[in-house]
Amino acid sequence: MQVVIEAMQSGDWPVVREIYLQGIATKNATFETEAPAWEKWDAAHRQDCRLVARLDDQVVGWAALSPVSSRCVYAGVAEESIYIAESARGQGIGKVLLPALVEASEQAGIWMLQTGIFPENKASIHLHEWCGFRVLGVREKIGQLDGVWRDVAFMERRSKVIGVS
Repeated sequence: MQVVIEAMQSGDWPVVREIYLQGIATKNATFETEAPAWEKWDAAHRQDCRLVARLDDQVVGWAALSPVSSRCVYAGVAEESIYIAESARGQGIGKVLLPALVEASEQAGIWMLQTGIFPENKASIHLHEWCGFRVLGVREKIGQLDGVWRDVAFMERRSKVIGVS
């Protein structure tokens, strides 16, 4: 299996959106209930840290970073998202894609990545721990999805090369 990691292009959006919708459908990947239009998604994510994973020239996963704040003190902190196509889950795509995003983040000067994951999404939590993230705590009943209060495990990864004194 040869997974190729590339910068996401706007032309990848239809497949990226479909993969996002597959994650939404699990009810264990995000509080979102629909994928936004490209323009809204594009405006919310950093231009320099958007990747796709290709297998046999087909996009099978994507990962991207969003700024956590417009305040300059948080310029090196970003929220990470990763989604793998339903047909490619369990094949190790995330173990190639997430480290590539970490590398891209460090090249962009990011010293801290954070993410929130539903505790039921054990595969995602394990992937993130494998890639150096740690659980800081569980934010209990932080939001509702389909009228049900959900908890979120809050995770972070501190760079070992950026922001180190």
